[in-house]
Amino acid sequence: MLAMTDAAAEAISALTAQQESAGLRFAVQAEQEAGAQLALSVAPAPEEGDQVLGTENGAKVFLEPQAADFLDDKVLDVQQDDEGQLNFAVMQQGDGEPTPQ
Repeated sequence: MLAMTDAAAEAISALTAQQESAGLRFAVQAEQEAGAQLALSVAPAPEEGDQVLGTENGAKVFLEPQAADFLDDKVLDVQQDDEGQLNFAVMQQGDGEPTPQ
């Protein structure tokens, strides 16, 4: 199951604070040999069939079924770039190398 860092959960909560049941939704945009290209969006609610993950602080993530399979052994993190922009990153659980999304 996709894990979330505390920083990612805080960023998701901040992004979705204006809508009570909103969450961050992952969907597979294109499958590739080495993995999948994911589409990331703020959604007002999960779509039918989505796996819903939540944290104690209220952050919600919606995973469409293919995305849930791809992200099953991953960790969602958020990192700040040189300009102060926050970017979500997905990395292997137990691995320190993120894959920007």
